[in-house]
Amino acid sequence: MEQDAKIFVAGHRGMVGSALVRRLEQAGYFNLLTRTSQELDLRNQADVADFFAAEQPEYVLLAAARVGGILANNTYRADFLYDNLMIQSNVLAQSHQHRVKKLLFLGSSCIYPRLAAQPIKESALLSGPLEPTNEPYAIAKIAGLKLCEAYRTQYGHRFISAMPTNLYGPGDNYDLANSHVLPAMLRKFHEAREEGHANVEIWGTGEPCREFLHVDDLADACLHLMLHYDDGQPVNIGTGRDISIRDLAELIREITGYTGAIRFDTSKPDGVPRKLLDVSRLRDLGWEYSIGLREGIEAVYREAFVTV
Repeated sequence: MEQDAKIFVAGHRGMVGSALVRRLEQAGYFNLLTRTSQELDLRNQADVADFFAAEQPEYVLLAAARVGGILANNTYRADFLYDNLMIQSNVLAQSHQHRVKKLLFLGSSCIYPRLAAQPIKESALLSGPLEPTNEPYAIAKIAGLKLCEAYRTQYGHRFISAMPTNLYGPGDNYDLANSHVLPAMLRKFHEAREEGHANVEIWGTGEPCREFLHVDDLADACLHLMLHYDDGQPVNIGTGRDISIRDLAELIREITGYTGAIRFDTSKPDGVPRKLLDVSRLRDLGWEYSIGLREGIEAVYREAFVTV
């Protein structure tokens, strides 16, 4: 990408989008196009068409999405499916109409089958049933990935797709009703310490394993793909390492300084038993993560909860 190229970062206020903006600016890209959801509703076909016609972006990083944890995904099933289908379809269609030079679509590791062989290779896509609690979101993301493939096949567009693992970092969502497991735990343990609670309740058995990637590492990987990858096959982005929810809870208890007990509510769902990505394709492209899990969690905890 040329340093002065017009680059549209869709979803720039979200955790992922803001990390992409930081990374692009660090790399010397200065002509970034951004719009808040109040300025541009990506679900509105006409508004997106007007934006592309007026601004003529040359490159697109599609990080805009409706996201959330198990509770939000399972509660707002229609909203997650509709909103994400509309956002990505409108942006991809206008990127096609205006022949952007290259587009990166960000999917999610939840697109893979619930019981996919571990670690999960990109080829596992559509090889089995999805996790029921986040199926609508996953279906939307699969549709976006396949639309990228179709535009590439039919029209020759340089649309690429990346599948990030579970993310955390600056700008994360700490709302207990809608957040993912790691930020939810940080808030729970912090508040339990501050308020002197005897125990912290964690959903499920604690046995499932999850992989976590700092969002700044994701942004670096995305830039690497924009500069060095041009193929229709999706690429997993992760660390290649996972941790059980039980061990994650213990780690966060240490980081927050909480001394009470941890109680697992086994009446609540666990979600997928294990979700570890095979990142060998990304390693072969010359990229690996650099921010360790303890280091990353300590940094976001200081930023989000510790006042100096």
